[in-house]
Amino acid sequence: MRDNIQRLWPEIEWISNPQLRQQVTETWIKAFERSPLKPDDLNRIPFTLLVPNCPITFMEHKRCVVHIARDSAEAMQKFMGRALPIDLDTVIAGAILADVGKLLEYELGPDGTVHQSERGEALRHPFTGVALALECGVPDAVCHIIAAHAAEGDLVKRSTEAFIVHHADFMAFLPFKNPRNIRTK
Repeated sequence: MRDNIQRLWPEIEWISNPQLRQQVTETWIKAFERSPLKPDDLNRIPFTLLVPNCPITFMEHKRCVVHIARDSAEAMQKFMGRALPIDLDTVIAGAILADVGKLLEYELGPDGTVHQSERGEALRHPFTGVALALECGVPDAVCHIIAAHAAEGDLVKRSTEAFIVHHADFMAFLPFKNPRNIRTK
């Protein structure tokens, strides 16, 4: 399974702290152990169920979010770092783990299409993601990002790193809410 995680997430290597790299990897392994989804499924299922006929896969969206978050954090460090400290490892780990709980929120129907599970209806992915991450020893600063990256986070005071991941996630999601933005050919 570890090899599958490395293939899915080459960006894990961007995390400079070896312990955090290990915790992020272990969280994904634990998620797959508890999920009906397999690693290859993430390269074919839609990243969201909120966009009908979503043309972007889970991994296309997630890897895009990680890249946007890292690039944004680096630009913020460059121009505002003297006043606004940013932990790049926390940003990268948080972006990689933000949707790990979807592995417990989604399930496949008999026809192979993905839909929300009963657990997913009761406990959306920020909640299950934090639970998985805590089991693997992921630091609170990263768990905060998982918890606060979606709408649930609108009720907490987000850290700088959580704001970065939240906005990266929505940058790679909100354009799909307008069907006129989506290329059909």
